[in-house]
Amino acid sequence: MKKLIICVLVTLGWTGYAAASGDAAAGKDKTAVCAACHGATGVSIAPNFPSLAGQGAGYLIKQMEDIKSGERKVVEMTGMVENLSDQDIADIAAFYASQDAPLGIAKESSVKIGQRLYYGGDVEKGIPGCTACHSPTGQGNSLARFPALAGQQPDYIAKQLRDFREGDRVNDGDTRIMRDIAEKLSNKQIDALSSYISGLR
Repeated sequence: MKKLIICVLVTLGWTGYAAASGDAAAGKDKTAVCAACHGATGVSIAPNFPSLAGQGAGYLIKQMEDIKSGERKVVEMTGMVENLSDQDIADIAAFYASQDAPLGIAKESSVKIGQRLYYGGDVEKGIPGCTACHSPTGQGNSLARFPALAGQQPDYIAKQLRDFREGDRVNDGDTRIMRDIAEKLSNKQIDALSSYISGLR
């Protein structure tokens, strides 16, 4: 048992170290081309592009690495990360992680369904609540590389859930956490959940 605890602590320590090794100031200079889609500080104004500001550095590093390797396919990112070094990726992630996350607004019509799903899931469908991985306030879990969701573009969240559901996005690991959850969500639930999540504080 002691070995297991030590392994977990070491793993978490190294994860935190890797995320902290980037240079935010250097990263700012490397994000000029990113601003067209993600905004100068990582707050996107386009509904289909994610906001990156305030996102955990570890999560951002993983997504850029997955896109670069082809494990995650994002057409709009084709060619954008292929020439980035590990240090470039760490610096860019550090810059966006240092920025203030955006604030979103949930549609009133989405609150009842979205709130119930986010906090309690759907027992009949075997869907767990989102809070265990993404926190009650949508801040995510940076050590586990689970993304922050609060303030994210609702259209982007909905697309990711549908991509997980349809198997078009598969970089949630061997555990298939997001694929197994998303495949049980209806379109109505996805739309309500995405809007509610965007408005989390």
